[in-house]
Amino acid sequence: MKPLTDAKTTVAELRERVLAFVHERDWEQFHTPKNLSMALAAESGELMEHFLWAESKDSLALAHDPKKRPAIEAEIADVVIYALEFANICGIDLAAAIESKMVANGKKYPVEKARGRADKYTEL
Repeated sequence: MKPLTDAKTTVAELRERVLAFVHERDWEQFHTPKNLSMALAAESGELMEHFLWAESKDSLALAHDPKKRPAIEAEIADVVIYALEFANICGIDLAAAIESKMVANGKKYPVEKARGRADKYTEL
């Protein structure tokens, strides 16, 4: 298999690799939306664990710490793998879903009101 990079790999290629991995192990039987959503939440929690008790201002430095970086990369990979498999099992077109969500977010967070603010859309 060719090495993957963000610049040269499509979402479709990632989905195919995840699907092949799952299929080779006969794991489709376990990959229900319920189980995958729970696995996704669990892996997100494991990613958050790397930043637990750190000050927000220190979190970027933590993410770039050479000693911590491999474990952080592994956790974000787990999150994305489960999200891709969820999309595979549910037949969700991720690009279309992201585009639709970005349009909706643009309406909720218009630039002229949201720029430089972290407020929820109901507070703008």
